[in-house]
Amino acid sequence: MIAIIDYGMGNLHSVSKAVERLGYEVVTTSDKEQILAADAVILPGVGAFGDAMHNLQETGLGEVTKQYAASGKPMLGICLGMQLLFEQSEEFGEHQGLGLLGGKVVRFQGDFKIPHMGWNKLDFLQSSPLFNGLEPGHVYFVHSYHALVENKENLLATGDYYGPVTAIVNKDNVYGMQFHPEKSGELGMQLLRNFLALAKQG
Repeated sequence: MIAIIDYGMGNLHSVSKAVERLGYEVVTTSDKEQILAADAVILPGVGAFGDAMHNLQETGLGEVTKQYAASGKPMLGICLGMQLLFEQSEEFGEHQGLGLLGGKVVRFQGDFKIPHMGWNKLDFLQSSPLFNGLEPGHVYFVHSYHALVENKENLLATGDYYGPVTAIVNKDNVYGMQFHPEKSGELGMQLLRNFLALAKQG
């Protein structure tokens, strides 16, 4: 069973449908026991970092997410869900994140269009089970803030938007994708498939 954490902010339907298409049983839930019992968990997210953290704290799902991460079972943050894995964000003020990855989420700075929206090519920086059988290709981004990763060992892939942009991160069993794999064609679905395959190895 794959659990998608429902804390009131996220592209829940599209992620759920993508997981179903890959042949997995999926539940969208805010129930602590269901989340902790899942074989893998996805933390989605659309909107502002501070609002998302407020919802996670108010519902107790922030602590549940940290508990799940400590279990060693695979967890994936998508878009804002990836940013929430970091220690803090400067989006509309300073906000503390879940602290599962070292680093900070900052706004793009420069004389170019913000948000970074559209298709962008991934560069794979190191080997990972997420990349099994895959060649780098294009995926779909929509974001105005990006993560500065403290430990480069946690940075698996970047895009390029007037410089390198954190695209995929990993620390132990915790993964994050800044782009939307469920909206990124065949490559996005293959990345999601490879993540979900980790649940079978547990």
